[in-house]
Amino acid sequence: MWITVAFICVALLALVLKYVFTSPGLNPFEVDSRQPLKPMVLNRKEKNKVLKQGFLASRVPEDLDAIVVGSGIGGLALAALLAKVGKKVLVLEQHDRAGGCCHTFTEQGFEFDVGIHYIGEMQSHKPYRCILDQITEGQLQWEPLENPFDHVVMGPPENRRCYPIYSGRTRFPEELKKCFPGEEKAIDQYMRLVKTTARSVWHMVLLKIFPAPLAKLLVYSGLLKSLSPFYKMAPHSLTEIASELTENKDLRAVFSYCFGTYGNMPKDSSFSMHSLLVNHYLNGAWYPKGGASEIAYHIIPVIEKAGGAVLVRAPVNRILFNDSKEACGVSVMKNQEEIHIRAPMVISNAGIFNTYQKLLPKELQATPAIQTQLSMMKHGDGGLSIFVGLNGTKEELGLKANNYWIFRENNLDELVENYAKAGREEASRKLPILFVASPSAKDPTWEERSPGKSTLSLVSFASYKWFEEWKDDKVTNRASEYKELKEAFIESALEVVLDVFPKVTRDKIEYIDAGTPITNTHYIAAPKGEIYGADHGLERFRPELGAILRPQTPLKNLYLTGQDVFVCGFAGALTGALTCASTILKRNLHLDAVALAKRTNYVDPKLKKE
Repeated sequence: MWITVAFICVALLALVLKYVFTSPGLNPFEVDSRQPLKPMVLNRKEKNKVLKQGFLASRVPEDLDAIVVGSGIGGLALAALLAKVGKKVLVLEQHDRAGGCCHTFTEQGFEFDVGIHYIGEMQSHKPYRCILDQITEGQLQWEPLENPFDHVVMGPPENRRCYPIYSGRTRFPEELKKCFPGEEKAIDQYMRLVKTTARSVWHMVLLKIFPAPLAKLLVYSGLLKSLSPFYKMAPHSLTEIASELTENKDLRAVFSYCFGTYGNMPKDSSFSMHSLLVNHYLNGAWYPKGGASEIAYHIIPVIEKAGGAVLVRAPVNRILFNDSKEACGVSVMKNQEEIHIRAPMVISNAGIFNTYQKLLPKELQATPAIQTQLSMMKHGDGGLSIFVGLNGTKEELGLKANNYWIFRENNLDELVENYAKAGREEASRKLPILFVASPSAKDPTWEERSPGKSTLSLVSFASYKWFEEWKDDKVTNRASEYKELKEAFIESALEVVLDVFPKVTRDKIEYIDAGTPITNTHYIAAPKGEIYGADHGLERFRPELGAILRPQTPLKNLYLTGQDVFVCGFAGALTGALTCASTILKRNLHLDAVALAKRTNYVDPKLKKE
């Protein structure tokens, strides 16, 4: 028996080594493609020449190698990685500008980002930074946030507690211990669990790039769960772990505070997912210099250099298949006319629900393999974003390059659960959580672009069903009842902001508006108004799903990229793109990115670890 077990283990090890370290395909990280920094373009009209290239049939390149649906970071990064090995890729975006959740918009002279608030692991020697440097030729610059970069605020005005969250692998726990004397053991245990769990996330990557039979063997043999800290901790909720570590309710809430970054209340959140977020920011947080639109602005030229294009106002209404049921192109609606574009490969960054339920022919939607994947996923929570334009500089308004997570109290599960169950009018008066940040304070170019002005971005959650009855109204002129409900949410959030930020007063507000879940559906094609794609609850991190939901779909020549392939957020979508490119190019690009990062290990003094 033991000889048989040993033989199986040796065979598995051989297969693992083969697919992890043997890389015969093309390598987009073979050479360091960074160029000397060019002068930053701050003129909006000049940038729009890149970001707003409208779709025309005459602008579609000939002899395409691939078509990517959706221009979020998952789509753009994938297209750029393929472009770097000479592939001609067309990216199609239904919105009027490229970038997905990385795009910005301007109202009354104020520029607002919609999804990029802060990014971790942007030290110049880290793989994520290396990937972004390569797909932007080193032109995308990053500005570090303040330290502390986050503040956790809990309780009503008469009993408000504020806990600063510092970056630095030693400073983060040290500062927590100052806030919670007597809880040193709990904090140390928490840190050990976070680091151990997060470091083994590569097991999730392997499930995506291994051949499907090998991935399933690792899962169903039980080997993965027994060997992987990530999958051992995946079934345990954040509430469960925090409650085991401490009786202090404020500390439990601080351990759990950034659950809003992926959208599930702590009792429904996998500790494995949470550990990724905490570890992601341990060495600091950064913001793109020049604003979030700089991301797409610097990736698009790399795609174009290989003969590809990124075209907007190009709504893909279906994926085309040949008689052998192989993806062979897409159909784009232009002025009520269908325009067919052919390519030997289609990659969707539109999310699993849009891809499978809206873009596939009915007969292919119904196939068991597609239905199995859909049955294992569910929609994430709807997002509520409020955009505030202020008269005054960051100094005058007391704004800094950091973020505030504001909770009504420390009973996070109860707060969120009651909010979700409430009627929409009641919910609008009792936001349980509010994320507040100032993009203008984070961007060192802001004062040059908009002197004497500032912005705030406020983010929370809202149920799609509260707004669903108005989804078919004209987006710029919805019914008065919708506007009244939206105003109620705005006012509820504004009361909190005015109390926490005493220098921000009503007379300083020049512009304020909100985007609801149905706004998200219109602008970023989120089916239920989600801002984090498919739900990231406990079920999302079952190894069985990890082995089934892969870049290669059950349909030949159709691939998935972005956050639904891996996990949500900018870094998650970027990892999804890297994983998809690894599958297409038959090469472990994760290791290639790590290797290049090590070879180019220059350290900017501003980015050194604390």
